[in-house]
Parts: sequence; structure tokens; C-alpha cells
Amino acid sequence: MRKLIAGLIVAAVAALPASAALKQGAVAPDFFVTGARGGKDFRLHLTEQLRKGPLVLYFFPKAFTQGCTLEAKAFSDAMPQFRKAGAQVVGMSADDLPTLKKFSAEACRNAFPVATATKDVIGKYDVAMGNSGLTNRTSYVIAPNGRIAMVHSEGDWSKHVDMTLAAVRALKRS
Repeated sequence: MRKLIAGLIVAAVAALPASAALKQGAVAPDFFVTGARGGKDFRLHLTEQLRKGPLVLYFFPKAFTQGCTLEAKAFSDAMPQFRKAGAQVVGMSADDLPTLKKFSAEACRNAFPVATATKDVIGKYDVAMGNSGLTNRTSYVIAPNGRIAMVHSEGDWSKHVDMTLAAVRALKRS
């Protein structure tokens, strides 16, 4: 019953347009969080991640809901293209670590990590979905200099992969 209610909340709120406070050109707030890649522990420090190149940081509401699973699979399918463009991808939600371990192996197909969005991170990135404790669906492309290169905030998951990949490619060209 709890999963059904959470799924209904996610579906209802996902239909609403999301808004993100961080704008293109803003400095991305640094953070440390834990998560999982391929079911194994993963620690994320934004500054360290950016040393590897651009980062797609995408927030999603709830692991194992239909839209979030489809989005994770779409990012997984596109990982060779992101790697070719020199970018890393990290998904973030307010889910607990055991849930994200399972989600990283199943929905993300071990292709990229997912991390727990703490209340602090949710606040700094302005991705709270009302008072639900969940995050909205917002994708950020963060350049290696720590600045937001692109932001896309929309409940429909289907455009996030294409838009972030285009932004990463544009960064590579510049």
C-alpha cells in the first residue's frame, strides 16, 4: 500500500512542471553523499567527480517507479555516448541506500552510479517535490569548472537524456 501511495504521489506531481533555482552559469554547490554503482557502495564528492570532466547530475523522484525506471534505462543505454563525450552521469534521489543498491544494478544496469540526495543537497539544488520528501525530476549538466552548463526541469523523463547529451557535446566542442 505504501508503494502504491508513493507511486500515486510521484505520478501526480510528475505531471506538474518542475522548476529549479540553479540557473545556467551558477556555481554548483559542492557536496559529499553515498550511493551505489552496480549494487556496491559508491561515495560521491562533486569536486572530485568534476576532475574527470563534465557531470550529468540528474535528480529523480523514486526508484522503481515507472518513469524513474524508464529514465534510468535510457541513461544506461546512452552511457557509451556520454563516455565518448567525456562525461560522467550520476542519478540522485531521496531513496535509502539499500533501495539504491538494488536500483543501480537492476534499472541502471551497472552503467552509472546513483546516490542518496540528502535534505541538504535537495535544498541546495532546489529539487524538492513539495513537502513529500522526494526530489523532482531535474537534470543538471555541470562543467568541469563547477558551473551549471544546462538545466532541464520537467516531470516527463523522456527528454532528459537527449537534452543532457546535447549539452555535454556542446561543452566538448567549446
